Amino acid sequence: MTISPSTMEDKSNKLILIPILAVVFLMIGYQYICPAGSNSCRFLTGDKLSGMFRQYHSGDDIYAYQEGLESEGSSKTLSKFNFTDRDLERHVDFNIKGDDVIVFLHIQKTGGTTFGRHLVRNIHLEQPCDCMPGQKKCTCHRPGKAESWLFSRFSTGWSCGLHADWTELTNCVPVVMNKKDKKDAQRDRRNFYYITMLRDPVSRYLSEWKHVQRGATWKTALHMCDGRSPTQDELPACYSGNDWTGVTLTNFMDCPSNLANNRQVRMLADLSLVGCYNVSTIGAERERGRVLLASAKNNLRNMAFFGLTEFQRKTQYLFERTFGLRFIQAFTQINSTRAASVGVGEGALRRRIEGLNALDVELYEYAKELFLRRYQYSRQTQHREQRLRRRQERQEERQWLHQHTAPISKARREEEEREIEGVEGEEVGGVATTEDYSSQVVRW
Repeated sequence: MTISPSTMEDKSNKLILIPILAVVFLMIGYQYICPAGSNSCRFLTGDKLSGMFRQYHSGDDIYAYQEGLESEGSSKTLSKFNFTDRDLERHVDFNIKGDDVIVFLHIQKTGGTTFGRHLVRNIHLEQPCDCMPGQKKCTCHRPGKAESWLFSRFSTGWSCGLHADWTELTNCVPVVMNKKDKKDAQRDRRNFYYITMLRDPVSRYLSEWKHVQRGATWKTALHMCDGRSPTQDELPACYSGNDWTGVTLTNFMDCPSNLANNRQVRMLADLSLVGCYNVSTIGAERERGRVLLASAKNNLRNMAFFGLTEFQRKTQYLFERTFGLRFIQAFTQINSTRAASVGVGEGALRRRIEGLNALDVELYEYAKELFLRRYQYSRQTQHREQRLRRRQERQEERQWLHQHTAPISKARREEEEREIEGVEGEEVGGVATTEDYSSQVVRW
């Protein structure tokens, strides 16, 4: 059978026509599904996806991911805890000339010494703290008054005991401040704004171990609760002698009454809820821990401010936004600590430390998300404030232009109308006003 050249040409044309029709059909379908101007077919490119993935796994992981979302114009974040706007919004009308007092709750080995020095040496104040060379304490008086606006180690000393916790401070500070400033308790109208610093529990625990290993004890701490200090039976010592110098990490972890365990939760919780240091008042250890953790979270959330050692710049920003104060020099992030030199890896040693500090681990997870969410919330609020301020400035400019150009435009229009009086059909008013307005804008 012989196939003519014309038949072969017709078949080849049909084969070519099929893919062309398929392409046309796909284009029509795409236009139907994704019409012009629609947001339904906007996809992230591979570069953008990989960029956000890298952000999420970088140093400031949670915030970096949230910042990526914020740049996309979305307010949604990955949240494990149900924080409200009231939890996130932090701004106090701190009146340094009135009766307001900032109370710094200093937890051991959380970077509190560095932050405490920032408070007395690095804040831009009308009347700066008076820090004399060679003296540990500074005098931080209100402008024109011999009264302290700051209750901290570097301003009032350890007036409520060495490293006083939340239970001690809330009962002690008002009494001490009244004595110092000689105020009648009935006339006392002070607002006490409590602040603190937290740190990653494993790093903090290792740092405390290294500190104790060098001879630190904090044995003069009062641990006052419900009007008394704990007995020797309630809080037995972990060592005999003057200190625990040279203690190994294993021995440090083996002491069941070591206050380094879950120190951050204990320092922030209301210890009266569990009978203070009398462990027999609440039955199971797990129940006692649950009560302490819930109390620590609640007190931390309701504090005026808390910072995280791992986020120095964000800590500075949130403090400034909260109190309306400004630091003179920027905070610096220092990661080369003694705790960082202790290699615990990800194995059994780390798991044991985390087990001994299980409450602190959960508290820090809670605190970290709350801190980063507050940072994002504050940044978004600041951006809105800036937009509103720019909008108001533009409105004021337009009002100024309107007030200053209208009389000139009217006089110019009347003059031009007199000059061309009698010329029929000439629309002078609008032209004159427009030209005069433009000239005013140029001069402005």
